[in-house]
Amino acid sequence: MAKYSTGGVGGDSSGACELCGAEDRDLKSATVAGAKLDVCKECAKHGEADSGGGGSERNRDRDEPNRRKKAAQNVAKLDDARKADTDFEEGTDYEDDPLPYLVRGYGDRVEEARQDAGLQTEELAEELDVDEDDVVAVEQGRAARAGVGGSVVEALEERLGVELVDE
Repeated sequence: MAKYSTGGVGGDSSGACELCGAEDRDLKSATVAGAKLDVCKECAKHGEADSGGGGSERNRDRDEPNRRKKAAQNVAKLDDARKADTDFEEGTDYEDDPLPYLVRGYGDRVEEARQDAGLQTEELAEELDVDEDDVVAVEQGRAARAGVGGSVVEALEERLGVELVDE
């Protein structure tokens, strides 16, 4: 089973956001970078208003929608890569903190447990002495793409009393 998904091609309705890869979320259709995608509410903010474009859109090359969809997926990957580059700390060996395989729906489990504990993401991150962006990435189901370490997952499991690792 894959740790995350960048969405299916060709109308595959897998239940995962086609922009960030979050699974088991309520999805809605949005146009992102000219591509019609099924996205979660967090990614929907990147969508564009429909222009009602009519005739000229019908004359576009058949590959145009797939090209735009691929471009939107690449933009999401670049955003995560930029975050990983800026979070690199000199002298830290990230190979010693690999991300384990996570259970399906791990993001929803963390979000629900955090809310049940009455904590905001910022409060939880501060309590665990981790970056808030890592907590948000886990909740959104994109821990692997955001470069979240296994120690963050372990801390979340321990603090919130949830099982996230797929043994």
